[in-house]
Amino acid sequence: MKTTRIFITLCATAVLSSCGIYKNYERPATIDAEGIYGNVQSGGEQGLGDLQWRQLFTDPALQALIEKVLAQNSNMRQADLRIQEAQNNLKAAKLAFFPSLAFAPSGTISGIVDPYDRDEYKQVMGNGANKTYSFPLSLNWQLDCFATLRNTKKSREVAVENMKSVRQAVQTSLVANVANMYYTLAMLDRQHSIAEETTEKWSKTLEMTRHLMEAGMTTKAAVASTEANYWAIRTSTLDLELSIRQVENALCTLLGETPHVISRSSLDSFQVPAACETGFPIGLLSRRPDVKQAELALASAFYNKNIAKAAFYPAINITANGQFANSITGAGIVNPGGLIMAAVASLTQPIFQNGRIRAAYKNSQAEMEVATIGFQQTLLEAGSEVNNAMADLNTDLAKKELLEQQVRSYTEAVDANEKLYRESSNNYLNVLTAQNGLLNAQMSQTTNAFNIVSDVISLYQALGGGAE
Repeated sequence: MKTTRIFITLCATAVLSSCGIYKNYERPATIDAEGIYGNVQSGGEQGLGDLQWRQLFTDPALQALIEKVLAQNSNMRQADLRIQEAQNNLKAAKLAFFPSLAFAPSGTISGIVDPYDRDEYKQVMGNGANKTYSFPLSLNWQLDCFATLRNTKKSREVAVENMKSVRQAVQTSLVANVANMYYTLAMLDRQHSIAEETTEKWSKTLEMTRHLMEAGMTTKAAVASTEANYWAIRTSTLDLELSIRQVENALCTLLGETPHVISRSSLDSFQVPAACETGFPIGLLSRRPDVKQAELALASAFYNKNIAKAAFYPAINITANGQFANSITGAGIVNPGGLIMAAVASLTQPIFQNGRIRAAYKNSQAEMEVATIGFQQTLLEAGSEVNNAMADLNTDLAKKELLEQQVRSYTEAVDANEKLYRESSNNYLNVLTAQNGLLNAQMSQTTNAFNIVSDVISLYQALGGGAE
């Protein structure tokens, strides 16, 4: 009786001292997220990252491409399989709380046979085979008194969430890549159209310059300069056609298809969402796959530390065996057989393990510190990325109006100089300068329009958008 009380007291003391290993993960108070976005911090409830990718990319042709790449991409399929593996491991961790059963029936035939069939031998040694059998059923049950199984299950849950974050990272990257390539093609289409229109204008200018030279109103140098600019623009048109083909081929590769023409709309089909102007709540960072993975790594380190701590406490196992056999004592064979049952409860308390348990626990504490530092750094990098993306977007939006004014000014300059060139002795260099300036301004305006789209995509990705 006294021994029983001592045993119960020891168990109660161990349980009370191990309460910490039953806690769930909570984000450490040392993690600081204040001002993480810099001057674009906001306390709003929703922002750009809350939008589904179909809400941001409303172009039907682009939606079809994104759906196709998400369905066909090999990285997405591999991520889905990794999630299934993690879920299988979690299921096994949940079943570990239940007893394990094993059934191992066996049978034996043994005996002594006299090759001469002597009667006196049979009377002394017997002659023939003895048949024995057994049908054992064993049960083993580990009692989770010190949360080893619980923390293992929690760790497996974290692993499942981590694989989902990996899948989200793949999907977010694919959505952003397809959208960027799609609108790159739209930008190149517009630049190609501008180059063709400019080529046509220069062709007319060249023809007019030749007529003026024939009339003695200009020089051969003016004609040669005009021709040189005409051929330069024709060359840039070919370069743009090559770029279009290369981007189409790259997008087809991403889709897992042979090279073909990609159907697309114009660059004007994209509208900057109003959510870009409302700021971003700090909670949106939790949507980012890298931030999720960094915190999940911290949670995994937390549960691994609990598992390492639980190794200091006793392990309690209950083992039960039962079997039906016809060789009960080993001294003889009884037919029919009998039922044998036994049950054992054992407690194993580590005392001296050559420092392995203590070293494992200290290592788990160090790993948790490493994960904490990594999580904080990931938050800082994510906030900086959001701030940079927002700064790029604001800058390109500000440039948009300036470039529109520049194009209008160059258009007026071209018209005025061409009129003066036709009607007076105005220097042809003024016409060439104005036309080149207009072409460059139009190309810059188109590039700026694409940059705005690309900035929104980058900001969307920086906020963890693009997942289902």
